[in-house]
Amino acid sequence: MRVSEERIPVRDGGWLAATLYLPDESSGPQPCLVEALPYRKDDLTSSYAEGYRSLCDNHAYAVCRIDVRGTGSSPGDALDEYPEAEQRDLPDALAWLAAREWCDGQIGMWGTSYSGFNSLQIACERPPELKAICAIFATDDRWTDDVHWRGGALRLVDLVDYCHYMTPMCVLPPVPAVWGDDWYDEWLRRLEINQPWVLTWLRENRSGAYWNHGSVRLDGTTSGYERIGCPVMIVAGWADGYRNNSFRAVAELARHGVPHRLLAGPWAHADPSTAMPGPRIDFEAELVAWFDHWLRGSGEHENRCDVFVRTSTRPEVDLDLHEGSWVTLPSVPPVVPVTLDVAGPRALEVVPDVGTTAWIDCAGHLPWGLSGDQNLDDARSLTWDLAAPSAPVVGYPTLRVGVSASAPAASFSVKLCDVFPDGTSALVSRGTLDLAYRDDVHGSPSPLEAGAVYHVDVVLDACAYSWSPGQTLRVSIAGADWPNTVTPPGPVSLTVHEASLTLPLLVGSFPEPTFDAGAQRSSESPEGVGWEFHHDVLARTTTATTRSDSRYRTPYDGTARELYLGEVAVGTRTFAQRAHADAVYELSWPGIEVTVRSTMTVDVTPTSYDVSIRTHAVLGSQSISERSWQESIPR
Repeated sequence: MRVSEERIPVRDGGWLAATLYLPDESSGPQPCLVEALPYRKDDLTSSYAEGYRSLCDNHAYAVCRIDVRGTGSSPGDALDEYPEAEQRDLPDALAWLAAREWCDGQIGMWGTSYSGFNSLQIACERPPELKAICAIFATDDRWTDDVHWRGGALRLVDLVDYCHYMTPMCVLPPVPAVWGDDWYDEWLRRLEINQPWVLTWLRENRSGAYWNHGSVRLDGTTSGYERIGCPVMIVAGWADGYRNNSFRAVAELARHGVPHRLLAGPWAHADPSTAMPGPRIDFEAELVAWFDHWLRGSGEHENRCDVFVRTSTRPEVDLDLHEGSWVTLPSVPPVVPVTLDVAGPRALEVVPDVGTTAWIDCAGHLPWGLSGDQNLDDARSLTWDLAAPSAPVVGYPTLRVGVSASAPAASFSVKLCDVFPDGTSALVSRGTLDLAYRDDVHGSPSPLEAGAVYHVDVVLDACAYSWSPGQTLRVSIAGADWPNTVTPPGPVSLTVHEASLTLPLLVGSFPEPTFDAGAQRSSESPEGVGWEFHHDVLARTTTATTRSDSRYRTPYDGTARELYLGEVAVGTRTFAQRAHADAVYELSWPGIEVTVRSTMTVDVTPTSYDVSIRTHAVLGSQSISERSWQESIPR
């Protein structure tokens, strides 16, 4: 294997920093697999190189890892996630790679999360060299299913995770050994021009053109999938926030004649070979088989959904193995809708800190953890215990509800749970909705009329689940899903006048796929991480804090430290909310020590998001940059 650093030219005269992993020349020209990320290939995600090397050494693929524009060791301005420039740069990079003498002209793109998103985005651009993609834990709809908004409500705890740490990450310097002697000048330029992405995400608090950009699904309709012109493999995890880009996307790909495969397992937002919970599979084998067929013409392909159907398992926040079994389903699983009555009327005074026992949607692995016993939340919610269906639920459950509120602003949260004979309650699926978006989550919000009854459809997250004999299905309804999303702006009561739950029940029998086993145990470790809740009885506040601290060696004789601290709080009487985040990056290379620290506070008021951000950069012991931003963004 040959490893080299390259500068790939793009149309505006710039270039992208890339690392190439090339098979031995005796192999001749080979297809190239591409992953493009903003997460710094030469330090913060240098551990990914192990996977690139395996694809090259064990499967004879050329592999290219790219730092996207303005990040890591690539020049330019990092203006936002998935900018238009990136969707021009990457097709240019694919064309350049396909023309190399070591490449046979065929390109595949793949990746997890961000690189799953841009794999879908570039597939929509239809570059002729791109023959197939694999999008892992990504989504087709940035407004409803990303880390920013859910059901029209702000995702609160995600503010102290990705939404904040991209601010300091984007102003880290390029790696001196890759960039060259003037790395320091480029660092100063980044520190001077970069703006926090989170400000844009908070300003864009309505569905529309901004969120359509980078989405396959446009305005929540089926429009958009026709842009994809190459085979698509989608990987989803039932313990991950990006689970809804599963059945609906595959159905649309099938409708447009696009070859496809869905692989949906029990996993959180991590490699299916090592993720929590299992069962884990040898995911590299599945990835290689996909690309071998479409880039090398080997093996057979059928459009299908390989789905892990979970069965009743006692919940643990660090669950290592979920019970269940695999089935292979057609592109549109055959289901029969069965509707259950949820009797009313029943009223509820909304408790703002309901939701703490459920996993955090877009970060299901440590430090956030998986879902625990839902009884604490169930006790402060309206619950209905129903006979569990005998067939598996496969798809998107929907609650049709007639609901009224005592105030102009209210939220609605519904969970499906699996209740054990001893009362233990395990989360199956959930849906949340800011009732201002009761007519259409992609439409315009409008206040409620206090006391008026509205008929609302709440679509729950995609799932594949079968209740074991003796278990009970529980419907749990609350007026908050905190800290996953923000609470209503003030005290409010809800009345459920009537409701019905429609479950898509699988019919028929189906074969079971076979997979090579992944790791015996999850790679998740509690070392350096924390996830705690604190209830201040007299102050009447609930606070959630998170911590993640790691140190490791990096290429070019470097070291790195990543420290993430977060805190979100809600007043249990006032409903006032605050998010505070602190992220520190320490990077070193011989003779160079860099520290960038960023803090952010967001006060969520009834009318605004009041944001304060400060970044501080240090070289050795010398302070070289301090910047701050303050903005009050109307809700």
